[in-house]
Parts: sequence; C-alpha cells; structure tokens
Amino acid sequence: MASVKIILRKDKIDKTGDAPLYLRVIKDRRTKFISLSLKLHPNEWDDDKQKVKKNHQNSTRLNAYISKKVADAEGEIADLERRNQSTSARRIKEAIKGKPLINFFDFAFDRCEKLKDTVTLSTYRSYKNNIEKFERFVGHRELMFDDITATTLKNYASYCSSKLGNNNTTINYAFRILNLMFREAKREDLISNELAPFTKFKVKKNKTTKRYLNAEQFDAFMNLEVPDKHKAQVIKDMFIFSVFSGGLRFGDVIELQWKNYDKKNHRITKTIRKTKRQHSIRIGQKAIDILEKYASYDNSQNDIIFPFAKIDEQYFKDREHRSLITNRAISLSNMYLSRMGKQLELPFNLSFHISRHTFATRALNNGMRIEHVSKLMDHTDIGITQVYAKIISSELDNAVDKYIN
Repeated sequence: MASVKIILRKDKIDKTGDAPLYLRVIKDRRTKFISLSLKLHPNEWDDDKQKVKKNHQNSTRLNAYISKKVADAEGEIADLERRNQSTSARRIKEAIKGKPLINFFDFAFDRCEKLKDTVTLSTYRSYKNNIEKFERFVGHRELMFDDITATTLKNYASYCSSKLGNNNTTINYAFRILNLMFREAKREDLISNELAPFTKFKVKKNKTTKRYLNAEQFDAFMNLEVPDKHKAQVIKDMFIFSVFSGGLRFGDVIELQWKNYDKKNHRITKTIRKTKRQHSIRIGQKAIDILEKYASYDNSQNDIIFPFAKIDEQYFKDREHRSLITNRAISLSNMYLSRMGKQLELPFNLSFHISRHTFATRALNNGMRIEHVSKLMDHTDIGITQVYAKIISSELDNAVDKYIN
C-alpha cells in the first residue's frame, strides 16, 4: 500500500528563506516527490498537522488546495492499486501529475484497423488474432500499458505454452505484435520510453532451419512424373518456374498475367504483393520454356498464365475475396507438393515456399553475388539474404568434415 504525505523540503531553502512544498509518495520503499508549486517559510508550516499555519495570510485557501491535492492523490493510488497490485511509485507519480493512462486494448485494436490498409490481409488478421489471444489471457479489457510488466509477459508465455500448446516461435511472434503496439504508442508519445517490459523478459528462440532442395533433390523433382489431372502438373510447373525466376512467391505466381511478361527481353515485371514494390527480373531458360508451354495464339494480355486458381476481376478488386482465393490455392498446392515430396522420399514436408529457398541456395552455390540474390528476391535488407549464405557456409563445412578429415 502506498503512503502520501506533504513535506516541506527544508533542504531546498532558497535565498529568501522559503522552502518548496512537495507531496511525497512512498511505494515498496521507493520514494517520489511531486511539487505542489508552493513555497513557505519553515515557521509557516505545521508538519504534524500537515497544514499551513494561521500566521500565513492565505492559510485557509492554501490548506483547501493542499487537502484537495492529497485527496486526488489518494484517489489515484486507490484506482491504480485496484487494477494492478504491482503499480510502482513512478507510475503513481505520473498519475497524480495528470499524465493520462492509455488503455492497451483500446489502442491496439484501433491501431490494427489503421494498419489494415498498409499490411497484407493475413498480417492484419494475425495482429488482431494475437491481440484477442492476449485479451483472453488477461480476462478483461481494463489493462493499461503501464500494467504490462515483465511478470505479465512471463505469465503470458507460460499460459501460451501450457494452456495453448504454443511453441517458442509462436510465443515470440505473439510478443512481437505486443511490442509493436508499444513502439507505435511511444512513437505517438502516448507512453513513456521507459516502459520496456520486453527487454526484461525474453522467450528463447527455437533454432529454425531453412528447407530447400539441393541439386540432386531438385533434379529428381523436375524429372518426377505427375498426372495432368487435378492441377498437379500445374503446381509442379509453378514451383520450377519460381526457382528459375528469382524465387517469386506463390501469391505473385498464381496471379501472373501475360502483360507481366516481356517476351522479347524474357523479363517478368509486376508489383509484388508483399512489399507493394514494382519488381522486374530476367528469367532463366527453364522458366521461359514453362511459359511457352502455357502460351497459346489467342492469349490476351490480361489472361492468367497458370490455370491453378480462379483469378477473376473480383480477385484484383476485392481484398477479402483475393485472400480467400489465395489461401485456398496455397492449401491445395501444398497438398500436391507434399505428395510429391513423399514420392521423392524427402526428409521434410515439401511446400511452395521452398522454391524460394531453393532459388537462393542454388544462386549462391553457382557464384552469384549476395547483393544480386537479395535484389532478385526483393529483400528489404541484405541481412535477410545472409541467412542463405550461412546455409552455404554450413554445407561447405560439412563437406570438409566428410571428405578431408
């Protein structure tokens, strides 16, 4: 329980002999002083009665002012401690001084809506779902940013792990979204920069491995016979096309139109869905051969190249509809690719995104500069691409251990 008392700071007496009057708050043996913007001569203050003596000409008015400040402070303390038993002396001081408390959930859900048009629909849903998951853990919406401490995060991580069965990667992603809301609130100067619970508690990251097809596996994949029915051949061609066209993502490959292909210069140019940047890349011969396979004399510029999903006018205009079509197509593609991976006896589950990793490792293995690989993959930071360079270095180390020792 916090205590409040009015203190005349005699250690701060000025040249006129007056000392400043402070409201002192003690919580968990920590002390904070809040200036009342008043100065009194020591003989004008009764410390026992906590009042201005009558020898001051405005004693009645000043005592009323002081009483109100004490009552307001005690009210703020009671309100804070009702919500959060771990409220600090610093937070009490800020509340008494009138710094507004910012409700975390009000801010977070509002920020999700504001970000909706600047991120992909799946990212928006992920943000919102993780904020809702945190709300279910808390059990109510009356949570201020200041109430979220390292202890809160520790308990939340335990809840995610034991109750929900989340692994460390999932928990870290949930923390990233909560931390994003903290950064956004700080950027708008709504909360103090000192609020940093994520620096005081961290969840150990799982070691992740980038899956890719090595040269032998990729050759086997290209030579694998698959039935033409049920679009299995189409998704296989799309996978190979991605490997020979800079690792284009699934969402960009399924919506490729003939107008995106410059046949004369063998170049694909389109706005990438994820980054919203226009991207242009010269494609390899095997990618060209695949495009020729799907070309016909009556193709129009707006026709979709790969007939895998129903890409119509609504797809390009309606974000919700596009997300639905894409998610269904991803599930179907990964089902076919998983079957192909089992036929090839791969040691991991084959998915379309592995085509991207396969392009990167093949390019680096063939001597392409990492800056060029990064550009072709449309990475925002070369540091992202360096993950693949580490894979190549690891492969080299393994080769040395195997053949030279």
